[in-house]
Amino acid sequence: MEQETLQHTERPVFKYEPPNDEKNGFPSQYYAGFWIRFMAYMIDLLVTTAISGILISPVFRLADWNMDGSFFAIYGALLTLVFLAYFIVMTKFWGQTLGKMIFGIRVVSLKTEKLTWGTVLFREGALRFVTSVVWILYLVCAFTPKKQGIADLLESTAVVHEGYLALDKDRK
Repeated sequence: MEQETLQHTERPVFKYEPPNDEKNGFPSQYYAGFWIRFMAYMIDLLVTTAISGILISPVFRLADWNMDGSFFAIYGALLTLVFLAYFIVMTKFWGQTLGKMIFGIRVVSLKTEKLTWGTVLFREGALRFVTSVVWILYLVCAFTPKKQGIADLLESTAVVHEGYLALDKDRK
């Protein structure tokens, strides 16, 4: 019995292209889940605390003013302002905060190509304030199909992994 040898074999090469329906926005693996978003938020809390500690606390200590952290006190209102301004500015200009940069995730709009000022102000200003007061609302992103939080659902945004977005750009 003679063994057959093939001199030239061609193997089919399959290139994976995830479905990209307009209804769904991105394939499900693109969306950043609760835990990675939570860890990014913890880093952002450290950053905003550091910024407040550098900019606001020394002024209040030198002036010997009351450092009451409640929202209705001047010190607490300034801390809240720094907290919200950090999220608004970072998200508008870079699409991500330092915590999100570290974990390779970013905020994207599901309606337009870029995030608008209105979207960012509502998402990162008003809704960030509400969710920072009512912490349980952060859990919503753990149970939605696109892993969207309350702010994402109301503003048609999502938090996605940057690596997948880079692969999409390379493919085009």
